[in-house]
Amino acid sequence: MSYRLGVDVGGTFTDVLLVDEDSGATWRAKTASTPADQAVGVLRGIEEVCADAGIAMAEVAQVLHGTTVATNAILEGKGARVGLVTTRGFRQVLQIARSFVPGGLAGWIIWPKPEPLADLEDTVEVEGRVASDGSVVRPLDEDDVRAQLGRLAGRGVQALAVSLVNSFADAGHERRIRELAAEVLPGVPVSLSSDVLPELREYERTLTTVANGYVQPQVEKYVRHLSAGLREGGVAGELSILRSDGGLQSADAAVAAPVTMLLSGPAGGVTGAVWVAEQCGHRDLITFDMGGTSTDVALVRDLSPRIGRETKVGDLTVRASSVDVRTVGAGGGSIAHVPELTRALRVGPQSAGADPGPAAYGKGGVEPTVTDANVVLGYLPSALAGGEITLDAEAARASVSKVAEAMGLDSPEAAAAGIVDIVNENMLGGLRLVSVQQGFDPRDFALVAFGGAGPLHANALGKLTGAWPVIVPPSPGVLCALGDATTSRRDESARTVLRRFGQLTDGELGQILRELADEAAARLAAQGLAREDQTVGFQVDVRYHGQGFEIPVEVDPAWLDGGDSLAELGRAFDAEHDRLFSFLLDVDHELVNARATVTGPRPDVAPVRLEEGDGDPAGALVTEALVHVGGEQVTASVYDRARLRAGDVVRGPAIVTEMDSTTLVLPGHAATVHASGSLLITPEA
Repeated sequence: MSYRLGVDVGGTFTDVLLVDEDSGATWRAKTASTPADQAVGVLRGIEEVCADAGIAMAEVAQVLHGTTVATNAILEGKGARVGLVTTRGFRQVLQIARSFVPGGLAGWIIWPKPEPLADLEDTVEVEGRVASDGSVVRPLDEDDVRAQLGRLAGRGVQALAVSLVNSFADAGHERRIRELAAEVLPGVPVSLSSDVLPELREYERTLTTVANGYVQPQVEKYVRHLSAGLREGGVAGELSILRSDGGLQSADAAVAAPVTMLLSGPAGGVTGAVWVAEQCGHRDLITFDMGGTSTDVALVRDLSPRIGRETKVGDLTVRASSVDVRTVGAGGGSIAHVPELTRALRVGPQSAGADPGPAAYGKGGVEPTVTDANVVLGYLPSALAGGEITLDAEAARASVSKVAEAMGLDSPEAAAAGIVDIVNENMLGGLRLVSVQQGFDPRDFALVAFGGAGPLHANALGKLTGAWPVIVPPSPGVLCALGDATTSRRDESARTVLRRFGQLTDGELGQILRELADEAAARLAAQGLAREDQTVGFQVDVRYHGQGFEIPVEVDPAWLDGGDSLAELGRAFDAEHDRLFSFLLDVDHELVNARATVTGPRPDVAPVRLEEGDGDPAGALVTEALVHVGGEQVTASVYDRARLRAGDVVRGPAIVTEMDSTTLVLPGHAATVHASGSLLITPEA
């Protein structure tokens, strides 16, 4: 037998999913996250899931991991001290930045400008200059380079970023600086902008390179520690890390380019949601991942997640490919509060996190949270995560009562209903960001709900968006780990071209893209993925000549063989520009950047098929419970999901419980059990 292990670390829980590739059977474990050292929680979860499956850790062939180590380093400001090397005259590139005023009118008045990740006193200039066409204007002064690196050595930098003007056209000077840094700063990791982001725009390229260096030491420490722990536990299989764009990379590649994994965690959920939706026969979907701290949403068309060219973490926006995930500060741990000034109920973005957590967890938390509200309304069972967390209903009621008292409400249930309604509206805003505001009607998509808290709110979000069916996958609390376990290797090469279509030929475009594909393919081959198992995709950034910013456009490989690739590309760009902005320009198109993405085959994991039922879920009925819905107390049937069969129809009001999550089916709706194990919730009318 062959086993794959998916691991996802969230803010509250660490999810582990073991998959038997032959039968499709799965085993899962959910343990509390250990923020001080994520590897501790990961290794504990792996031990638990292997023991549950009755296999030795040595039988695990691959460990596929989505991690938030790089993300947390930036959010918490705990990255490395980075030294930056720039071309003379460009020392303040990070301070000048890109002109941007957030928010509406006068937003700058209350906007605290983010501090650069590399301090000005840790930034040095070197003599030497390359032109935009790659020609050398001034040769690199190596004595000057040694002197400047020596200054940084005296300042105790822990990582070095090198970003020279126009190095995307010729990387020779940057590579020589790396060689000199090995002499002057031995043991200090070096990030070159020509490796990290070989594209034009000095600020974005420098910022991305500095961010790579900022998180690199922490990522390396974590990956090495986890690898050592896996070896000590007997796991012989390789460790792979999920990229922000949903692909896998080797542990060594992740350490070399950690900026590619800033959205590693959310990307796993999107990948898992695509897998589940395909099993249910749906190709267009919106993902809804509600965890303990935040909610991540993304849009998928024809089973292909939308990939963006920017990755945003907190106030930092870097140029790196990632699944277009939007994050809302709304989760099960989001704290409800009533400001003295307005006396209006607010929910989030502050979170109780994993420690102390919601009041219902009994770990010292006293603030009312969304989880506490769900307990008060009767939606949650007495224990979570397979019994790891026992819920204290009285503590939850006491915490929510503070909100009721502050608002003058007559019962904790009324306050709890308000908390749930507001957090649902907050999450609706995130769903609109990826659908309506991108020109898509959510009613044309299914809604895939997962995460520990997602299925509780999924039915309500379906009503708010009109997205049906609402799909709740098996083991929704560990779907991100399933995504990690069912994705494939991926690598990307990019290059700035900056030529108008009138200056290009179809043959030149094809040559550029194929060269980039060869570069990415070679790196994957070095990681053990044979060339014959690789699939190539192309994307280019195009704009109208004279515009300042470009739009990414997918290139059909068939265009390159048809001899009319530039015309096809122009038509595709015009269609996308019209969709986004509702106008076209009668000027030449300009090719700015070109990219090639190479992926490996998707793992051959057999899908699970449930035993066929007769439509009656009575065999899975556990008990009945009083719940509060729509201002009324009603009786809901409580079902054990593990005992439901294909074709069973669960009519609301109902609660479906399982180890890692709880699904709420509202009155007037029904959940049909799909053969793959997913619940498909639709209105009964």
